Amino acid sequence: MPEEITVIRPSALLKDQDAHQVLMALEERDVSKGGVWSATAGLWQRYDKAWDGEAGSRGGSQLVGTIGVVYGTPSKYDITIYRATVTEYGHESGWSVDRLCDDALQFADLTLASCPRTTLTQPGPDPFKQS
Repeated sequence: MPEEITVIRPSALLKDQDAHQVLMALEERDVSKGGVWSATAGLWQRYDKAWDGEAGSRGGSQLVGTIGVVYGTPSKYDITIYRATVTEYGHESGWSVDRLCDDALQFADLTLASCPRTTLTQPGPDPFKQS
C-alpha cells in the first residue's frame, strides 16, 4: 500500500494544557534521547525505533508517519493538527492515521476521535499589499 496522506477536517485542536503535555512527552521521547519521536515546529515524525546510526543519524530506524501541526492557532498556546501521513513502511507495520495520531495524543489522555475540532481559516488579504 502506498503512503497515506489524510487531511484532518475539521482539524483536531489541542488546547494549551493538552498541547503542553503532548509537547513535553514528545520531547522526553525524542530520537536524540533514545525515543521514537522527532518533533519540530510544524511536523511531528514517528519512527519505529530509536535512531541507532553514527553521530545521531537515523541508522536502521524507519519513518512510520508524520503529523502536520500549526502552533499558536487558534490562540497563542494551542496546537492544531491538520494533516497526518503514514508511510508505506508504516502501513506494512500495522499503522493507520488514527493510530499514529493517537500515539502522540495519548500523553494528554486524548485520541484523534476524542479531540476537540476547529476549522483553520485562510489568511485574509495582505493589508500592506498595494492594489
